[in-house]
Amino acid sequence: MDIRRIATFTGWLWIITFVTSIPARFIFYAPVLDEPNYVTGAGDLALAALATGVVCELMLIIANVGTAVVPYSVHKRYSEVGAVAYVSARIVESLFIAIGLISMLAIVTLRQDAPSGATAALGQGLEAIYEWSFRIGPGFFVGVGNGLILGYMMFKSGLVPRRMAMLGLIGGPLLCLAGILVIYDVIEASGPIQALMTIPEAAWELSLGIYLVVKGYRRDALVLATDASVRVPDSPSAMRESR
Repeated sequence: MDIRRIATFTGWLWIITFVTSIPARFIFYAPVLDEPNYVTGAGDLALAALATGVVCELMLIIANVGTAVVPYSVHKRYSEVGAVAYVSARIVESLFIAIGLISMLAIVTLRQDAPSGATAALGQGLEAIYEWSFRIGPGFFVGVGNGLILGYMMFKSGLVPRRMAMLGLIGGPLLCLAGILVIYDVIEASGPIQALMTIPEAAWELSLGIYLVVKGYRRDALVLATDASVRVPDSPSAMRESR
């Protein structure tokens, strides 16, 4: 198993998640998100931009799942349960992203061929589905998967510097808390408070991607030992063998 190649590929996948997610939401989907009456309009206004945003999110889904599947063989050396849990969390997050992009495609379709009697409220309802899919997927499950599950495995296994992994352990709960506060309407969705609470998680994911591309996994991590008898002292596999 080529550990360095796995790390490099995983790191690039992390970087792709940033390259595809940010422009899709803040640039390509802007014509819909900034125009409440978009559905009732005529013509193919911004169709190319919206289609590009959808393609970006399709690439995002592939990259999301890839960040969990590609390093699975490495993650399971510390905890097979944790590795499976992380893959599952990424898939759940990607399902919400898929719901959002389908909502955007539905809005485009309605603008091009709206049924008689269609009103702006129809498009606003689909936009609301997109917004809530974003708030639950990237706005909550990212904290569970990338923050808590992956952050814990990276911190305990020593595959990356523990100080860096602490960003995930801090950012994950903060992101989850922000998502819950948005659900209860305590804070504004995509407002300054939520943005501030998202920074540690974003810093963790970006730093992880860059670190894996530049340096790869730490070769002195016990989970990468070639001797099969070597185990991380507090890993689940080691605890099972000690019983």
